[in-house]
Amino acid sequence: MIEDQHEIAAQAARWVVEDGLEYGPAKRRAAKLLGLSGRGSLPSNEVLEEAVREYIAVFCADTQPLELLALRRLALVWMERLSEFRPHLGGAVWRGTATTNSDIYLQLFCDDSKSAEIALIDQNVRYVPSTVTGFTGESVEALSVHVFCAELNQDIGVHLMIYDFDDVRGALKVDAQGRSPRGDARALRRLLPRESS
Repeated sequence: MIEDQHEIAAQAARWVVEDGLEYGPAKRRAAKLLGLSGRGSLPSNEVLEEAVREYIAVFCADTQPLELLALRRLALVWMERLSEFRPHLGGAVWRGTATTNSDIYLQLFCDDSKSAEIALIDQNVRYVPSTVTGFTGESVEALSVHVFCAELNQDIGVHLMIYDFDDVRGALKVDAQGRSPRGDARALRRLLPRESS
C-alpha cells in the first residue's frame, strides 16, 4: 500500500509540475493510469508535496527558483493592490513548489463578501466568478483573473477566494511540520530576499 502511494505520488508530481494540475486531480489521474483505485491507495498531500519537491530538484533545478521568484513578486503586487481585504497567499507559490505552470491563490478576508468584487470592478479588472471548496471544506466564492507576468512573459491565473473576516483565525493554523499553510504580504516579503541572493 505504501509503495502504491509513492508510485502514485511520483507520477502525480510530474503532472503537478509540468501541467499545473492541482493535487487532488493529479492523484486520481495517476491512480487511474497505474490501475490503483480506491481512496486508501491515494497518497496524502504531504507525500505528494515531497514528490513534487524531488521532481523539481531533479528536472527543474535550473529554472524553478527564478520562476518561483517571479510568481511571488506578482503575488505581492496583487496582495498590495488588494491590501484592504487582508490577502494571504497559499498554494504552490507560498509553499515554494510553483513553476510557470502554477496559478496564484490568494485568500481574501472581507467584512462584506461583495466588497472585493466591487473593488475589481472599480479597478476595471475582468474576472470570472465561480464557487470552489475552501480551506474550511465549505464552498466559497472565487474570482479568477488572468494577469500578464512580464518576468515570465506569459499570462498567469490569479484566483481570489473570498472568506469572512473571522475566518482568518483558522487560516493560520500550522501543519504537522509547524509550517503555516498561507502567509500575508509581510510573510511573503520575508521570503523574497532569500531567493534574490
